[in-house]
Amino acid sequence: MKRFLADLHIHTCLSPCAELDMTPRRIIEQAERKGVEIIAIADHNSAENTAVAVALGRERGITVLPALELTSSEEAHLLALFGTTEQALAMQAVVYRALPEGSNDERAFGYQLVVNEQDEILEFNKRLFFAAADLPLKALVDTVHSLGGLAVASHIDREYFSVISQLGFIPPDLGFDALEISYNTGKTMALSLFGEYRSLPWITSSDAHHLDEIGRRTTSFLLREASFEEMASALKGERELEWNTE
Repeated sequence: MKRFLADLHIHTCLSPCAELDMTPRRIIEQAERKGVEIIAIADHNSAENTAVAVALGRERGITVLPALELTSSEEAHLLALFGTTEQALAMQAVVYRALPEGSNDERAFGYQLVVNEQDEILEFNKRLFFAAADLPLKALVDTVHSLGGLAVASHIDREYFSVISQLGFIPPDLGFDALEISYNTGKTMALSLFGEYRSLPWITSSDAHHLDEIGRRTTSFLLREASFEEMASALKGERELEWNTE
């Protein structure tokens, strides 16, 4: 067993709210500098930059989980983590069909860039990634599971775009695999606020939109290897995980 440092919530330049220098190449380089060995690329409602990140991570010895941060019809965010790019793209196809029609207003919301391994822009994606999909949270969680992924409730401590902010509580039948606490809430405060949900595993991550935010919060996992399967075992309680809050 080895302890791995993981940051499972990082946006690229494909998310309209992220900085344009959040290219997969620069993210991998920054993760390497910070000693983060496992990352998840989780753009809003899209996985179009995950294949490039996975390939670059493989070259640098960093495990990249293809992921999306989905927005449900209740406007609650959900991290969908997968073991393969194909699974993530299958989830993307479901979400694309459920996004509202229209074109992204780049002046209001920002650019959505699909890039290659050399940071060259391949496409200015015009879909409404910042919008909510016309699918309720339960349907999204079930779809993630049907595709072999892990469903993690994003930043449950936030006052907006979280399952608790939108529903008032975490319904036990939603079937989350884990809950994420954001970078600005310490463990003591989290236990005070959300102790009733300790039956689910908790992780913490950076939700990075800027390069210098990568690794500002991480979770340590004691695993046989840095793989999706081992991460899934950890969330089932079969491996150790621990917050890193510094």
